[in-house]
Amino acid sequence: MLEGAEFFSMGQKGSSAMPHKKNPVLSENLTGLARLVRAAVVPAMENVALWHERDISHSSVERAIGPDATITLDFALARLTGVIGKMLIFPDNMLDNMNKFPGLVMSQRVLLALTQAGVSREDAYAMVQRNALKVWEERTDFREELLADEEVVAALGVDGINQKFDLGYHTKHVDTIFARVFGEG
Repeated sequence: MLEGAEFFSMGQKGSSAMPHKKNPVLSENLTGLARLVRAAVVPAMENVALWHERDISHSSVERAIGPDATITLDFALARLTGVIGKMLIFPDNMLDNMNKFPGLVMSQRVLLALTQAGVSREDAYAMVQRNALKVWEERTDFREELLADEEVVAALGVDGINQKFDLGYHTKHVDTIFARVFGEG
């Protein structure tokens, strides 16, 4: 909860029924604008069928959806830029939420590692699931459950299990992605 939020200025009204709630009004508006832009897709696709035999039905649609869709999209992109630029990010909450069920977010990596180690997909799934369910039901630590599971240890080894819990694996390309998106580097 509360991992990221739309900027909310002091004195801004939130939910009319829940004063503590900060409605993401700009994001809600973007959702509505996206519906308007998507509404242009069906008439545009219907125009494609007769592209080689154009008539006034094509241009009448294009004269309406062309400007409407592009103006709406331009406005929506400008609004989205503002929302992202002012977005509030709470990395500590992200980490806390991710760790509510310790290690469980790494279950896919463990599943894939088991299959790569020669365990059948069905057996690997059963091995991961039985340990993951303990984490859900008993609030234990997923890595500790796996390390206590002789079948998983036999397939991956202690080091192999521990390697699957490196969070850096999932974030190793962040700098490259940011450089590509923002032209840095």
